[in-house]
Amino acid sequence: MQPLPVDAILGDLQAAVRGGGAAVLVAPTGSGKSTRAAPALLDVVPPDQGVLLLQPRRVAARLLAARIATERGVRLGDEVGYRVRFDHRVSPRTRLELLTEGLLTRRILDDPLLDGSGGWGRPVGAVVLDELHERSLHTDLCLALLREVRQVREDLVVVAMSATLDPGPVAAFLGATTLRAEGRSYPVDIEHQGPDLHPGDRELPHRVAAAVRDALARVPDGDVLVFLPGAPEIRRCGEALAGTLPAGTAVLPLHGRLPLAAQDRALRPADQLGLRRKIVLSTNIAETSLTLPGVRVVIDSGLARQPVLDPATGLERLHTVLVSRARADQRAGRAGRVAPGLCIRLWTALQHARRAAADPPEIERLHLAGAALSVHAWTGDPDSLSWLQPPPQAAWRQACTELASLGAIDERGITERGRGMLALPTDPPLAAVLLAARDDGQLPLACALVALIAEPDAWPAGSS
Repeated sequence: MQPLPVDAILGDLQAAVRGGGAAVLVAPTGSGKSTRAAPALLDVVPPDQGVLLLQPRRVAARLLAARIATERGVRLGDEVGYRVRFDHRVSPRTRLELLTEGLLTRRILDDPLLDGSGGWGRPVGAVVLDELHERSLHTDLCLALLREVRQVREDLVVVAMSATLDPGPVAAFLGATTLRAEGRSYPVDIEHQGPDLHPGDRELPHRVAAAVRDALARVPDGDVLVFLPGAPEIRRCGEALAGTLPAGTAVLPLHGRLPLAAQDRALRPADQLGLRRKIVLSTNIAETSLTLPGVRVVIDSGLARQPVLDPATGLERLHTVLVSRARADQRAGRAGRVAPGLCIRLWTALQHARRAAADPPEIERLHLAGAALSVHAWTGDPDSLSWLQPPPQAAWRQACTELASLGAIDERGITERGRGMLALPTDPPLAAVLLAARDDGQLPLACALVALIAEPDAWPAGSS
């Protein structure tokens, strides 16, 4: 295997958690933590137990599982596998399983001791939470649940990993050892090119195409990574670049709705594709975990899709927002993995200074009904659960009131209807619609309507 910076502290990690410890590992993107730390724990836990590696994104879970399997010389689905919504590659032989946030929550609720009694497979000896700095609501919930599991199962290893996280609060919450690994990076020149881009800006494809052509002319070798908010913008920018690039240069999209083969193609080195250079048009899935070899230039639109609470409907919707300064810095770092690089930001330095320093945790801004329903399924005393950061009291009370109005909880706790809602991978209000439609014989129509509400970008433009 190729040596990676994180290899230097894997022995320290094993020593820190042997016998049931906890650790917080801080290591820069590109250090190898996502592919090397969890496999190292296979030598720490008993041979009849497995390791779970949480990845926030389905793309990362699948592709990292394939990479780890290759490094260990095993077939994907044997010793190393993955489990994401609507897809899995696991077997009775799987000891290292990569999975996404909602599935880890479901597994803990189904198998509260993670001892294999919930029908999910072998007992779990260690859980690794990657990209903890993103502070997703599901990850915060898993962290709270795992802390309670460890009070009963003192042998359970928990490792939290991040590239940029302040380790102090998490280490105190888990009673964990803090470890740091060095990265391997080169300097990146930052340029700001105005005027500022804003969500919905019609000039986006033309600005991106001009910046790509400029970068290709100024940087004679290496690939270009472009950060865009979503698949529609990727398609439009690809169209703007069509027919304008030098021979041997191709545009490759990268987002979560692509087939796995297309995602893998975007991540392979250009020479393996018969290309001289490639332009990868990506959503935020390329910010962390995934490694794109050969990138010398990053072009950042400064935009991203993130879930927000729609006050008109009380549901979460994906909304295009300006990325924070911390996320912009993480994107820029992608240009300095193999050599000195260049990052072109399509907004002014003045606007950059006015942007938020970092993204607020999801627990402060998202609909909490789903998390509240999970907590009621976990314990008869929801207020007793300790969080890394407690949810805002007003939002939590509103979520519980909503669950009661839907018949999901009552004064005794979660109801049978609530458990039925919990089994459906959507927000509680939409789950309630599906259950009511099933009872009324209208389930196909309700499924279409719920899909349209939950995933509007998945429907072709102009479809009725």
